[in-house]
Amino acid sequence: MKNVVAETRRKTNPLYNDRKLKLGTFSTNLGGGCAITSIEGTLKADWPSTLALARMADEMEFEALVPVGRWRGFGGVTNFNGPGFEAFSWAAGIGASTKYSSVFATSHVPTIHPIMAAKQCTTIDHITGGRFTLNIVTGWHRPEIEMFGIPLLEHDKRYDMAAEWIEIIKRLWTEDEEFDYDGKFYQIKEGYLQPKPIQKPHPVIMNAGGSKKGQHFAAKYCDVVFLVFDPSDFEGAKRQVESYRKLAREEYGRELQVWTATYAVQGETEKEAKDYFDYYVHQKGDWVAATNLVETMGLNSQTLPAETLREMKIHFMAGWGGYPLIGTSEQVVAGLETVSRMGFDGALISWPRYIEDMRWFQENTLPLVKQAGLR
Repeated sequence: MKNVVAETRRKTNPLYNDRKLKLGTFSTNLGGGCAITSIEGTLKADWPSTLALARMADEMEFEALVPVGRWRGFGGVTNFNGPGFEAFSWAAGIGASTKYSSVFATSHVPTIHPIMAAKQCTTIDHITGGRFTLNIVTGWHRPEIEMFGIPLLEHDKRYDMAAEWIEIIKRLWTEDEEFDYDGKFYQIKEGYLQPKPIQKPHPVIMNAGGSKKGQHFAAKYCDVVFLVFDPSDFEGAKRQVESYRKLAREEYGRELQVWTATYAVQGETEKEAKDYFDYYVHQKGDWVAATNLVETMGLNSQTLPAETLREMKIHFMAGWGGYPLIGTSEQVVAGLETVSRMGFDGALISWPRYIEDMRWFQENTLPLVKQAGLR
């Protein structure tokens, strides 16, 4: 059955192609992208900029364009990720403007009703000819959830709510008969959706569950999982990837793709790249915004050593805590090879000066990625 599903999606969604390491972009719908810095040239929240990045990724046949669901920023001099585009309407516009990449929408479960979400996803799947992917998030940024006049639920209850949410959506996507649903969080009377999505049995679903509860949710309901790991622990990362796959296979009889995030800091020489990193992070990093982000995520500064907390903030300022790819084109490719050897199916990449640096990657690094056999 799983091979049949993969073959069905392979016809329209590039996430199911045969490339050794799939690539994508992350947070191109938000001001600042992934770099919490005040340097000139960071991503602006305007349509020409986000469209340019999408078309560049499409030209390179990147498999994934993943927006971040964000409703308010993190303060500081940059108000990092404050300005930005809503993910579903962004995906519709980007999907109509591209030809190859899978276009994601990131949806906070508590902010949108499952009938609305199912309809929006279906619409975008038709706009893109079957290239849509839904990224489910349960919400962690309390101030933006409370903007909606709703409480931020306790962690495990968020996933209980998400389970009902996606069960309803999947039924709407796949069942022709109307149905009722009586859950703890949702009650549906004569649920109905037409037309159905192009992708069969339904659009691809992604989640970044990191906790035990989150991992079980992703293994049961999702097709792609997003994993963050310690960049200094190669063997630990390999174990995390395999553990996720094993959980899905043994407990739910399912196969998962496992993806992660990286950030590229490129230079003609290693020194040039490291100097660039020092400039946009150490000299121009927005420490206030990074501190607000880390504290809002619940990373308890009271229990972490000061140096550990400082390194964590640096990691977020550099590229949202992704795996660092710092150096020449050859060194960036070597880093991507390492990610592949860890067992990841795909890597999202961000750049500090998103448009300028991504274009440099396209011209100088992508040919080497192909030579290395990753593409």
